[in-house]
Amino acid sequence: MKKTHIIMLLLVMFGAASCEEYTDLTPKGALVIETADQFYEMVSLPNRGYPINNFQYLVDDQWMKESNVIGVTPNINTINFTFDETTDRVSLMSGSSFYNQAYVYINRWNTIISLVDDSKGEGSTKQLAKAEAKIYRAYDHFLLVNHYAKGYDPQTAATDGGICIMDKFDLEAQPSKSTVAQVYDFIQKDIEEALPYLKETPRDVYHPSLAFAYAFKAKVHLFKREIALAKEAAEKSLSYNNKIFDLVAYSAQGGPTAVAVLAANNIEVLSYMYMTGYNEMNFAQQNIISPELRTLFGTNDARFNLFFNTTSATNLDLGSNTAYWATQYTRFFYPTVGMKTTEVYLMLAECYARENKLTEAVDILNQLRAKRILSGTVNLTVPATRKETMELVINERRKELMFGFNRFFDLKRLNTEPEYAKTITRVFPLVNKTVPQKTYTLQPNSRLYIVPFPLTALMKNPKLTLNTDEKVPF
Repeated sequence: MKKTHIIMLLLVMFGAASCEEYTDLTPKGALVIETADQFYEMVSLPNRGYPINNFQYLVDDQWMKESNVIGVTPNINTINFTFDETTDRVSLMSGSSFYNQAYVYINRWNTIISLVDDSKGEGSTKQLAKAEAKIYRAYDHFLLVNHYAKGYDPQTAATDGGICIMDKFDLEAQPSKSTVAQVYDFIQKDIEEALPYLKETPRDVYHPSLAFAYAFKAKVHLFKREIALAKEAAEKSLSYNNKIFDLVAYSAQGGPTAVAVLAANNIEVLSYMYMTGYNEMNFAQQNIISPELRTLFGTNDARFNLFFNTTSATNLDLGSNTAYWATQYTRFFYPTVGMKTTEVYLMLAECYARENKLTEAVDILNQLRAKRILSGTVNLTVPATRKETMELVINERRKELMFGFNRFFDLKRLNTEPEYAKTITRVFPLVNKTVPQKTYTLQPNSRLYIVPFPLTALMKNPKLTLNTDEKVPF
């Protein structure tokens, strides 16, 4: 059998600009992949990173220190933080680590899917490797389309501009841009083809489990407003893993200062991937939450009381009512970009709310809150309307699914529904008295919610066009 040689450093880690011929000579420094088990091991990729800096401050949950905004030359962070639609975003976004890394990962999954059948080994291992690669390929396309396109709207998805689908290993490809509907169809096809072959307990935590796969399936259906299918998938995911880490009991033990909870010991985690890396929550202590989110937590929520700092003049502006995540990753592992069981519970609660099963929705919220609220009102009362119940669900999502993609994606999808659309207002600065205080507003239909493709991608592929009315500088 002809050996399959993958120069991993060149093709996968850096996404080389051209394809090399596969030969029977092993290039020096190349990693030889010739068995099904080796392809299966390629799926396991610790430290997968998905930077969020293209949109980090386009949400109502995050904040910036005033010295990083006032008097600073406009950059993508300040543009997003002040909801500035007048400054040229496109020219500022010459490149994107998120865009590059997501497509590099997709090339990795396509390598496995395209080549594993010609490798040596058991057919069942080949099927498993392909299935795992497909579920991750679908996940990466999901992140991309919700980053660079409009939120899924059943009324317009068939014509809304999406992203380029990469369904085979080809580093020189210049595919046409697909619509949002076409991308979601591709994602769902990959999920359905993968599910029959995935395992309940994979070889290690960097391989996708059935609990993760069904959680992701539920998320895709929810974003498409396919509520019955989302509920069914969420229940299936919870049948494999329904554990919630009890922060109330953890607080009684003394919290992270007394008991370290490393990644492997957080029973909620369904997938290990990161914004920047394993220690991301401590990077420059920049994960500052807004006064609005801090107020939403109240005074008796373990999610806030255990992990946040409100008194450091180095990392936040005193008097601003903001707070920052101050818990070392070696003391408590908090998943940001991947999925966890509590998100599945919250998706299930949203499905019940949308079906007007308000009691069932609130029951699930209370099940979660029993392990989050330290004192006072733990159990929420059932509201009179669906909209009020949805507000409870959304508020719990904001508190439970901080940082990462969640709030940005939620705002985009909910803004396509007039009943749940939100106009964000931000008063800034809150402490500095030398510059005028202004109110900044982000409308639900703002083009800022659609991140421009990086110039490097636009220049390389003429078929790729912006999904907003902004102009390219060439």
